[in-house]
Amino acid sequence: MRIEVVGRNVEVTGELHEYIHKRFQRVARQVSELAELEIVLREETNPSIAEKEVAEATLHLKGVTLHAEESAEKMKTAVRELSDDIKRQVKRHRELRRKRSQTRRMVGRMRGRDTALGG
Repeated sequence: MRIEVVGRNVEVTGELHEYIHKRFQRVARQVSELAELEIVLREETNPSIAEKEVAEATLHLKGVTLHAEESAEKMKTAVRELSDDIKRQVKRHRELRRKRSQTRRMVGRMRGRDTALGG
């Protein structure tokens, strides 16, 4: 999986870059090597917003795009929550794909029986 990190009004340090790669390793093992993950880190400029550090992720997979956005007081916290959200979405997507293939197999077997019975 290719990870692209973009900072808007935020400096993306080497430490933060490593932390992002570490948090998204598990996701990388579950998706294709061709998948692209774009992470945008930004800081809200409105002083009345307490959780001003915002992390946004868009994961481009074959046939589907997953998106999540989290905000927190610290950027690392926002990234951690973001990675958990993306992990959950990837897990759900894989389960749905798995169920779809199982359903197709079952329907194929049923159709095979129907034609064998002359129906």
